[in-house]
Amino acid sequence: MKNKNIDLIRKKLDKLDLKMLNLIKKRSILVNKVLKEKKYKNQIIDKKRIKNILKKINKESKKRNLDTKITNPIWKVMIRSFINYEFRNFKKK
Repeated sequence: MKNKNIDLIRKKLDKLDLKMLNLIKKRSILVNKVLKEKKYKNQIIDKKRIKNILKKINKESKKRNLDTKITNPIWKVMIRSFINYEFRNFKKK
C-alpha cells in the first residue's frame, strides 16, 4: 500500500537535496579560490580553523534546536571531503 503523504514529503526532500547540491557547488567555488592562494600543501589542513568551524556549527545547531549528533558528523565529513579535494587539486606554482 502506497502512502501519499510519504511520497509528498519525499518529493520535498528531493527538492531540498537539489538546493543543497547548489550550495555545495558554491562552497566548492570558494574552496577553489582559497586553494589557488595556497603555496604549499601543508597549508591545506588548518586544525585551528577546523576546530573553530566545528565549534561554531555546534553552537549554531543548538541555537536552531538542531541535533548536534546530526550536524557535527555532517560537517566533519564535509571538511574531510574538501580537504581531500584540495590535496587532489593542489598545484605547485
